Amino acid sequence: MSRLRLLSAAALLAVAANASASSFIVTTDSIVGALKATSDATSDVSSSFRDNKIVQAARDDAASFVASEGAIRGAKLESAFAYIRQQAPQLGASDAQLAQAILVI
Repeated sequence: MSRLRLLSAAALLAVAANASASSFIVTTDSIVGALKATSDATSDVSSSFRDNKIVQAARDDAASFVASEGAIRGAKLESAFAYIRQQAPQLGASDAQLAQAILVI
């Protein structure tokens, strides 16, 4: 009977190890996908609005927004968000992605 328990424990351990590996792969894929989306949004915004005065004026507010994780929202940044979303409604970027893109330009 102890041999049966040993085989059962080994099978259970193999199944658990496989589940952990699958979970790690799914998590890694999710993180990579999110980073790619942020990178795509950043490059779209930075190339389109590099010379825009409204966007340039929002850099300090964008830095405060990013540093405070969205708690500080300046008037110039809100204006830049509105302008960017009006000019590029297909972008679909979050406020955090837009603020990071403004900092990159």
